[in-house]
Amino acid sequence: MTTEEIRLLESASRKKHWKRWGPYLSERAWGTVREDYSPYGTAWDFFPHDHARSRAYRWNEDGLAGISDRRQIICFALALWNERDPILKERLFGLNGEEGNHGEDVKEYYFYLDSTPTHSYMKFLYKYPQAEFPYARLVQENRNRGRSQPEFELLDTGIFEQDRYFDVMVEYAKADVEDILIRISIVNRGPDPASLRLLPTIWFRNTWSWGAPGRRPNLHQVGAAPDPVIELNIDQPGNRWLHCEGSPELLFTENVTNYARLFGVGNPTPHVKDGINDFIVNGMREAVNPEHSGTKAAAHYKFTIAADETAVVRLRLTDTLLSGSTFGDFDQISELRQHEADDFYAKIIPQHLSLDARNVMRQSFAGMLWSKQFYYYVVKEWLDGDPKNPAPPSERRNGRNHEWTHLYNSDVISMPDKWEYPWYAAWDLAFHCIPLALVDPDFAKEQLVLMLREWYMHPNGQIPAYEWKFSDVNPPVHAWAAWRVYKIDKKRKGKGDRTFLERVFLKLMLNFTWWVNRKDADGMNIFQGGFLGLDNIGVFDRSSPLPTGGYIEQSDGTSWMAMYTLNMLAIALELAVEEPSYEESRCSPWKHSSLDFWTVSPISSAGWSGSWTIVPISLPTSLPCAPREWAIGDCCPSSIPTNCGAFLNSCWTRMSSFPPTEYGRFPATITTIPTFSRWMDWSTGWITSRQNHEPDYSAATPTGAARSGFRSTTC
Repeated sequence: MTTEEIRLLESASRKKHWKRWGPYLSERAWGTVREDYSPYGTAWDFFPHDHARSRAYRWNEDGLAGISDRRQIICFALALWNERDPILKERLFGLNGEEGNHGEDVKEYYFYLDSTPTHSYMKFLYKYPQAEFPYARLVQENRNRGRSQPEFELLDTGIFEQDRYFDVMVEYAKADVEDILIRISIVNRGPDPASLRLLPTIWFRNTWSWGAPGRRPNLHQVGAAPDPVIELNIDQPGNRWLHCEGSPELLFTENVTNYARLFGVGNPTPHVKDGINDFIVNGMREAVNPEHSGTKAAAHYKFTIAADETAVVRLRLTDTLLSGSTFGDFDQISELRQHEADDFYAKIIPQHLSLDARNVMRQSFAGMLWSKQFYYYVVKEWLDGDPKNPAPPSERRNGRNHEWTHLYNSDVISMPDKWEYPWYAAWDLAFHCIPLALVDPDFAKEQLVLMLREWYMHPNGQIPAYEWKFSDVNPPVHAWAAWRVYKIDKKRKGKGDRTFLERVFLKLMLNFTWWVNRKDADGMNIFQGGFLGLDNIGVFDRSSPLPTGGYIEQSDGTSWMAMYTLNMLAIALELAVEEPSYEESRCSPWKHSSLDFWTVSPISSAGWSGSWTIVPISLPTSLPCAPREWAIGDCCPSSIPTNCGAFLNSCWTRMSSFPPTEYGRFPATITTIPTFSRWMDWSTGWITSRQNHEPDYSAATPTGAARSGFRSTTC
């Protein structure tokens, strides 16, 4: 067993909290729904990038190559200045949803190079131009381009010509749970000497401006150069000390909004969030606190780095004030953690792969592990507003997410992307858990269970989709992910976590019932929903009400539900091996899978053509239903090219020869389950008796689907 595997066991048993600190700091908190208090949900406009350096966040912090504790009380990240930019580089820059010709888009170059599951070792690379960063040009050029044109990227500006940039490498290594070593290495890739200001920054997430109880935290300087120290005083999680190697100047300000800059009114304190920026960039000495105290601080290092030379800064964040040789064992520990990471991944990544393929796989894991983020969003508090601030507009009471007042999110969650999508998407998360299970199955299981807890799942059984619209309908892949994670974990450990499987199954039955009751309007096993996997590239917006009234019956919705039923059936079969009480639980998924497949017949019991047919692909320029007066019960078949028929066929093939090998002991164990055996025999016979109405499934295998188009009929 490797050292990292031992740490994972210690973390799982709560013996040592190795995951207390990690890359939980977002890369963008501006322009999010959480920070939007506008009347009509214009999140991008309410909190733009230009406000980010000056305005305190209400819910989450962001930063460059940053870390935080798992409650994001204390945050650490980098700030950089090349002595040319108009502002400090404290966060990654990108375009909002209206500025980009293809939507929101980060315009930086950064790379997650390495991470262990406990974040005992992490590595991050950022490429910082030496010329002035072209903020305005990136916005203007992309605004001028249409959707048919390529995006205008940072590389297109020519700013990296002659390699005039810095490679900024950040490494974190944990000597212990509360002893974090930080090494920052800066390489000048250009042909000439270049100046750089480096400001490792530590601060408290602002909780006091919103009326939260408790004593306001404080940080201040306790040691002079060389190796000065910033002391952090806070009740929870307790005092910390940031040891800074060398003789940097320590700068202090407050993590509070600069009302004077943003809104033209007086500031309650002379030292505000962008005080360090104003001190460095604008030379305003009064912008930082001469008393060396505040809620945000930075160690100011000045470098002139020759071509191809490297400058290195070392810091150490601890829960004890160190004395003596603070950095004496730094390099030894850092090197050891890197070797331990190598040992861990040597067991995970197949050794028959080429060196390049192994590096790709390892860096892919790094990307998954770096994309964890502390996500904080309490919908009721967000709708009600805070006691120390003006009441939110009344329009919000009937606006975004007003039906989700039970939702209380305050957890570390795997994000699709910490800049472009710094909010969880439930079905994305389900897919994330598959690769995560290879390196940290406990975390993968925790993530799947989390979405089903009472403070996430709606009382009606719906799983929250994403913060832009929790009520939107995502493909129901949670059961599939739970089953795959269970199988991966079982293969690696030799024993399946039946407690996990039982927990998710019981909650997924609520979600399954929600789908059956809420998304099958006519009880015909034809399901409706939102984008259901097409995101925003569908022919039309299926998440919005139809202008004609009525609803859309979708074959891809039915396809997803066909898979859902099989996943639930597989889980129920696995659980019933040791717990007979799950015998009846199998019958419901099997019944619905039988009905789903009967529904796709060319002639259904309702007398209308089935939900899909096999035809050559031809993309219609418009929907075939012309505008007209509609009467209740009217139906208009609309043929839309899609691959869902192939997916549905795959499910049919799986069910008709159920179960494939992956579903385990069945049918060997079916003789011990007489009730389910009789039910399956009856429902299978029911389908067989209608074979004259079935399409030729054998001619529509997934391989055949690649040659033929599937057109989904919607009403």
